[in-house]
Amino acid sequence: MEWLRMESWSPYAVGIGIGILSWISFVISDKPLGCSTAFARTAGMLERLLRGKKVDEKPYYRKFTPAIDWEWMLVLGVVIGAFISARLSGEFRLEWVPALWQAEVGQTPVTRWIVALLGGVIMGAGARWAGGCTSGHGISGMLQLAVSSWLAATSFFVGGIITAMVIFKVLL
Repeated sequence: MEWLRMESWSPYAVGIGIGILSWISFVISDKPLGCSTAFARTAGMLERLLRGKKVDEKPYYRKFTPAIDWEWMLVLGVVIGAFISARLSGEFRLEWVPALWQAEVGQTPVTRWIVALLGGVIMGAGARWAGGCTSGHGISGMLQLAVSSWLAATSFFVGGIITAMVIFKVLL
């Protein structure tokens, strides 16, 4: 069980594991892996706290009912799994500003948080607009040879590369 304490794993082994997880997901639930809908459902649950049952009247939330479902539990499992992995490998630490960001931009956490929040909002909106996230399209959709998923995954990579170049060129 020493492999659980490794700082990094082989990307090939991880890829095989994700592929097997995808197969299991299809066999057990007849649904592909995906995470972005869980965030949309969570937004609906939070909105329901403020607006009550009016949220259920929205066309979007008729299609994606604001409730805890298997995708929501998948996201929770990813967070818990990442925490356990970091603890077992000895790599867990609280870090407000990553070393690369400090070296390139500075030590102020506010700029980092604003950029991370803005990036997360844009990524979330893009994932819902695209009908899925990197796990939905990039793993499950590509596994099913869906053309839309291949196009989306290609766009994710191109957009990520361009965004990283802009951030580190603009903020330097």
